[in-house]
Amino acid sequence: MKIKCVAIDDEPLALKQIGAYLERTPFFETVALCSNAFEALQFIREGVVDLLFVDINMPDLNGLDFVKSLERKIPVIFTTAYSEYAIDGFQVDALDYLLKPISYASFLKSANKAKTWFDVNHKSNEVVQPQMDYLFVKSEHRLIRILLADIKYIEGSNEYIIIHLLKEKPLTTLMRMKNIESMLPDKHFMRVHRSFIVNLNQVKVIERNRIIFDEKIYIPVGEQYKENFQKFLDKTFYI
Repeated sequence: MKIKCVAIDDEPLALKQIGAYLERTPFFETVALCSNAFEALQFIREGVVDLLFVDINMPDLNGLDFVKSLERKIPVIFTTAYSEYAIDGFQVDALDYLLKPISYASFLKSANKAKTWFDVNHKSNEVVQPQMDYLFVKSEHRLIRILLADIKYIEGSNEYIIIHLLKEKPLTTLMRMKNIESMLPDKHFMRVHRSFIVNLNQVKVIERNRIIFDEKIYIPVGEQYKENFQKFLDKTFYI
């Protein structure tokens, strides 16, 4: 499990440093680097944030008040150049507190503390489910069993998804992309665009950041998904 992080700091150099540290830490995934608290709100509302790195001393809305204002409690590690804020930081149940300038050794110590916290809490809430090679989808008032291996790609369309199959006609069902994504094994399926999830076993041709299934079907690889898709290519494709 990778811990999805958002860092907030109004100092560009400090924010860049935290971003570099996040990239160096294998169990962290950078969702966004934000120059103020308001930028981070969109990611928090989308529910894609596990951990916040928040600078305390920021204009308009300081880090402590921002964290206190959140409707959903999110684990946080505070960063600041002023040691007197440490006690305040722990009063809002911060996982840790980093004093600037921050060395990677200090960052890694806090990162490991966060990982331990997530490991303990994730295991306590985890429901172990058997790995299935199929799923049931409700379409046209029927429950239809679909083999995962028969899925070519999945297309999002507002509140619906369209499941494109290898041999059968596409199935449309009322479901969000993030919900179907969580049901699919990430070993074989990858979201490559806001509107597309592909079966990696069916990817045969890539051209100009597009996955080509046939002469009529071109799946674009979105900007925010390029890095993960490239990692897949690096592991499996050889020139």
